[in-house]
Amino acid sequence: MSNKNLRNPDYLILGSGLAGLSFAALMAKAGKKVQVIEAHEFAGGYGHTFVEGEKYHFNAQLHYVWNCGEGRIVNQFLKKLGLADTVTFEQYDPNGFDHMRIPGYSLDIPYDKENLSERLSKLFPEHTESLSNFIDEIWLTVAELDKLPEPLSSSYVLLHALSNRRVIKYHKSTLQDVFDAFNLPLEAQTLLALQWPDFLLPPNKLSFFAWITLFTGYSRGAYYPTHHFEHVINSLVKLIEDNGGEIIYNTKVTDFILNNNQVLGVKAMNINEPTVFNEYQGQDIICNFDPKHSASMIGFDKVSPSIRSKLEYDYSPSNFVAYCVVKGIDLKDFGFGKWNLFHSEQADLTKALEDMYERADYTAPSFVLTTPGFLSEDNSDCPEGEQIIQFLTVANYSYFHDLKIRDASAYRKKKKEIFDSIINIIERRYIPDFRQYLVFKMLGSPTTNESFCGSPEGNSYGSNLTPKNFSSDRLNHKTSLKNFYFCNASAGYPSFNGTIGTGCKLYEILTGDSVKNGSIK
Repeated sequence: MSNKNLRNPDYLILGSGLAGLSFAALMAKAGKKVQVIEAHEFAGGYGHTFVEGEKYHFNAQLHYVWNCGEGRIVNQFLKKLGLADTVTFEQYDPNGFDHMRIPGYSLDIPYDKENLSERLSKLFPEHTESLSNFIDEIWLTVAELDKLPEPLSSSYVLLHALSNRRVIKYHKSTLQDVFDAFNLPLEAQTLLALQWPDFLLPPNKLSFFAWITLFTGYSRGAYYPTHHFEHVINSLVKLIEDNGGEIIYNTKVTDFILNNNQVLGVKAMNINEPTVFNEYQGQDIICNFDPKHSASMIGFDKVSPSIRSKLEYDYSPSNFVAYCVVKGIDLKDFGFGKWNLFHSEQADLTKALEDMYERADYTAPSFVLTTPGFLSEDNSDCPEGEQIIQFLTVANYSYFHDLKIRDASAYRKKKKEIFDSIINIIERRYIPDFRQYLVFKMLGSPTTNESFCGSPEGNSYGSNLTPKNFSSDRLNHKTSLKNFYFCNASAGYPSFNGTIGTGCKLYEILTGDSVKNGSIK
């Protein structure tokens, strides 16, 4: 049960994003006293679920999961907590978990890489050899990455150069660099890179390593929680509280308490009573919110030069999300099922993303949509006879932030403009008269992400997933301050799988206990 009077816990965790929540659950299960401070009214960060209209349950953003199979990190994590039998997942269609669509071309991405090569060959017969070689190179490169030890040093890679030649060759490469090296046709590049909403970057900026890690990860199995993401988060919260831990909501960290170079705790404000401040201390302080933001609160001069240099990352772009509900139609009749749909009106994906992000021009957009009602038989997220459908595309934080301050009416008009542009395509290409069946919609922008998820500049993935930020010198848990650790997408890896892995890794470092070693008794 929850201990509402917990004082000086073993671990004071600042934020309940999935990395912090995973770490807290492991430590609570291991018998440690954990206390979590969360500025929001919900746990889970970008993984949280909110309720609108008193009946629609929407998962913030748009998620699907990989590394849930037997022996993979999500599976190991849940087994360690004794949750593997209750927190379960459903697989997307193995014959096509992501459906890619551009004018004149369609490609369903299967799990099997040989099948993928065959499909690409049929679409681009004159490029069969280069496409096949490119697909092979993906799996050969990720095999090298999978064998690298953690923590990784550049000296290790150089000492083992023969077995890491692709790691050495591509460590500074963008996805576009490798597309060009294999002379892939533009349309094939776009079909393969249409998972861009998982990074919010065009191929000419996206780290090749980031892309292949996710692309091959989903090819091992793309998953959705059997009882939706709400059940995943609620299960972790319940485990923490059942093991004596505490989560304090609506509590925003306003300052850090230091003694020389040691972090003792924080001062925090009650969101509901802004004049009420409390102090929270712990034996170790785990920072789940943005590392650069926390360092700026503490003072950059308080951290070592090497850590300061790693904190000089740029943030990932942000997004626009439309949360929608339709009634009176069955989306299955229009070709939707256990997959995501990625669409681009332009064959040149880089231009499409630059139009949207750099120029706020959504006349020919690229976007992704998902239909969670087909991914699970649990229909608790909306009433019977209604179906949730969500749309997501990239959006520039500075543009929306400035527009909202300057002209709130223009801000709302721009959101509607983006929505209408996407829905025009939906009605023209996928679901005629979509608007006539629409019974609910809510539109989120980068400033929404900043307000409700506490992400600086509305960023979706922490540090930007460029080659510079996705290197062996990437920020990790170390802070140079005593008793203070980072545990966040920017100090680990983003995504559902990545943040769970980040929480698991810090647990292993601080306890010496491997998550692979079976359940905690």
